[in-house]
Amino acid sequence: MKYAPIAIAGVVLVAIIGLFTSIYVVTEKDQAFITRFGKIQGKPTTEPGLYFKIPFIDKLRRFEKRILEWDGHPSEVTTKDKRFIAIDTYARWRIEDPKVFFERVKDEVFAQSRLDDILDGTTRTAVSKHDLVEVVRSDKDRKAVTDGNQTEGQSELEVFTIGRKAISDAILNESREKVKEYGIELLDFQFKRINYAPTVQAKIFERMIAERKQRAEKFRSEGLGRAAEIEGTRLRKLDEIDSNATRLEKEIQGRADAEAAAIYSEAYSQSPQSEEFYNFIKTMETYKLTLTQKDTLIISTKSEFFRFLREMKPAPAADPK
Repeated sequence: MKYAPIAIAGVVLVAIIGLFTSIYVVTEKDQAFITRFGKIQGKPTTEPGLYFKIPFIDKLRRFEKRILEWDGHPSEVTTKDKRFIAIDTYARWRIEDPKVFFERVKDEVFAQSRLDDILDGTTRTAVSKHDLVEVVRSDKDRKAVTDGNQTEGQSELEVFTIGRKAISDAILNESREKVKEYGIELLDFQFKRINYAPTVQAKIFERMIAERKQRAEKFRSEGLGRAAEIEGTRLRKLDEIDSNATRLEKEIQGRADAEAAAIYSEAYSQSPQSEEFYNFIKTMETYKLTLTQKDTLIISTKSEFFRFLREMKPAPAADPK
């Protein structure tokens, strides 16, 4: 009887442990079911709440109810037109049937491995059936936007019949059927990145740089030609302005001389004495402008040029006292 308390305590401890191990909680993000000796018991539990199981016999299996991501490994693929490209893809999926999922793939790690095989293989097959332009571009009705400086052949985009979205949709539909047998629902598939393979990327960049330099040289040449045209127009306009200014100056000076001559004529024609004085003043001005100490002029004394000199009378001699 001395061991009775110990036995009772052991039974109570086992009961407590059994009670705690028989209770489990399903949250909003979980879906679960019970296995007994490796066999699934009943239907999966998808509603959150408190549930019970047989302790020490039943085992709880939990799986995600939320949407999961699959991130593909970057890989090199050859397109139909023999272009080597590096593609990176991703997808979203969820566990549609936990029982089938558990029976076929056991856990999410193995499921990711199966998705790698299915999606990578389907993607390679789909990309190899299409040209690069179809894999890269998504809208076959897209129009080229030009700035008017493109060379011949650059103003039109290459024509294709199917785009990137249609290819990704085809991969999604084909892969969706393949993953159903694993209790998986494939929700979405997209190309995350498409680029030239590193082995050919350097050559592509060199060709792009050469094309850009060629276009830059073309623009530079056109710019120099335009600059010369503008400079020629500027010089021509300056010549026109200078010519017009000179002509206008001559016209103004001519009108001023005419007005001055008219004023002089009116002023000195009021009497014979005034007219004679005007002729005398103009003759003296002419002497001043035409005769210098270095000039030698041979002319008759009877010339009209010396009329006033001939008519000058000598001053009377001073009266000596």
